[in-house]
Amino acid sequence: MKLHAYAILTAFLCLATGVAAQERKVENRPYTDLRPFHFGVLVGTHLQDLELLNAGPQLITGDDGQTVEKVVSADQDRWDAGFTVGVLAEARINTYLQFRVAPAMYFGTRHITFRNLTDLNANGEPTEQRQDLKTAYVSAACDLIAAGPRFNNHRPYVMAGINPMINLSGKDDDYLKLKRFDTFVEVGVGCDFYLPFFKLRPELKFMYSLTDCLDKNHVKKLKDQNMIMYTNSVKEAHSKMIALTFYFE
Repeated sequence: MKLHAYAILTAFLCLATGVAAQERKVENRPYTDLRPFHFGVLVGTHLQDLELLNAGPQLITGDDGQTVEKVVSADQDRWDAGFTVGVLAEARINTYLQFRVAPAMYFGTRHITFRNLTDLNANGEPTEQRQDLKTAYVSAACDLIAAGPRFNNHRPYVMAGINPMINLSGKDDDYLKLKRFDTFVEVGVGCDFYLPFFKLRPELKFMYSLTDCLDKNHVKKLKDQNMIMYTNSVKEAHSKMIALTFYFE
């Protein structure tokens, strides 16, 4: 009995020692979060979507002067990938709160499909038109970060903020055109990983446009009158993004 008791006690002590040794690790860059300011760069990828509100039936006057009713629907039927690059500056508020400004550029393309439900093809299906809506946003995200206590070499956090953007793309001969300015609200989660020479921060966030980003004056610039019914098929649009970003500090 004593031999078994000693064996169990020895095994327990070895297990406890192993657990304790696993919990206690040498911290990399232990004073990096005590600095009042942090600077770094960011790279990442994102998925873009455009939430379109269709206008429904519309009256179109043809070249022959006759007015007919057309029904055209528009949709971005998939999430399209893009990439992100930028820089960041972060200020320490207290032990658990930081304020971050991250100027960046978002490059991407949205594939829009227009379905003419009035004019059918030989198979009785709606005729389709497609547009690659390219976007190049310059953004300046302002985020508040609430982080948990650091454990060894990682530290999880949640974030929320406002991200105003300027759209540098758009052509007058496109079916749809977006406004020059837009503003997104963004929320997300991330985790700081303290490596020997730098801090790595993967972050996943969701972004939603607060304003109607559709340029409604675009229809006045169209030279091809056959494009009007496709442009007028949408009366409101909101941008959405899911972004995976890696910050290096």
